This record gives sequence, structure tokens and C-alpha cells, in this order.
Amino acid sequence: MRHGAIALFSSVLLIFSGFSAFSQTDDTTAEIPAPTGENGSSADTRTQATASDSISLELNGATTTEAGGCQLTVVTTNRLDRDLDRAAWQVAIFDAAGVVQSLPILDFGAMVSGKTKVAMFELPGRGCTDIGRIIVNDVAACTTGDGDDLRDACLTGLATQSRTDIDFGL
Repeated sequence: MRHGAIALFSSVLLIFSGFSAFSQTDDTTAEIPAPTGENGSSADTRTQATASDSISLELNGATTTEAGGCQLTVVTTNRLDRDLDRAAWQVAIFDAAGVVQSLPILDFGAMVSGKTKVAMFELPGRGCTDIGRIIVNDVAACTTGDGDDLRDACLTGLATQSRTDIDFGL
């Protein structure tokens, strides 16, 4: 597992009392087309928000690592009208029996308005097949460069979907 300076900083920054954090293993940005279904309609999307004034989180991939952990690939798009200095969500990881296993933080760092960002997060010691579902539990951080707290917008304006066998939602 590759640990860059950003991943190390994120890991140190995200240790909250009662929460565990896992490190982002890569910080990649890419333009991703909107997912479509068979007839050109939107793919299976669980949404609480409209396309504008929202943030989308897509569980795009889940790969078991050589060490037996699970690497999650998450695609996010900031459709808010403001850049975010930091955006992070606490998620709950459930096993196949529906029991909560952990409460890690997905920290995406800065998010430019209108931009799509891809990030990879490592869940050590837990294979992907051991994960039954993942839900967004809370907003850990959602701030602008001038210090405005947008946690409400980052939760009520959140849309989720999964392209994996793992259920992902609110």
C-alpha cells in the first residue's frame, strides 16, 4: 500500500474520538460521465437531492488487496455553487449479517465546484466480500476556504449510488 504525504496527513488529521479513519491511497481527479441505464436513463441511484446544489458520491469499485483488505474507489462531484476547502463523510461499514463493523472517515480534501474527483480508500483487515453495505452516517467536515460550515448542505444535498455489489446509500 502506497502512503503519500496527503494520505499520511489525512490519517493523522482524521483521528476523532470514537471514530476510526482510513487513509486515502491515491488522490486522482478525472472527468467521469454521468452513469446511464439501458434506455439512457439514470443508473440505479439513491438520491436525496437534485442535480444542482448537490454533491454526489458513487461507490465505483471495491477490490480485495493482496494483504486481504478492501480498497474502495469513490467518485464524487461537487455540484454546489461553492468550492470546498475540505469535504469528509463518516460512513458505517456493515458486514453481511447487518452488524456495524467500523465508522471510518472518507476525506476528499478540497473539492472545486463543478469538478469530479476520484479517490481510493483502504480498509485494512476486511475483504470486500465481508462488507454487506456502507451508509453515509454523518458529515465529518464540509467547509469553504473562508471558513463557512456547509455540513447541512453536504448532507441534505447528498446523492449516492453504487456500481458494485456493495449497497451504498444514506
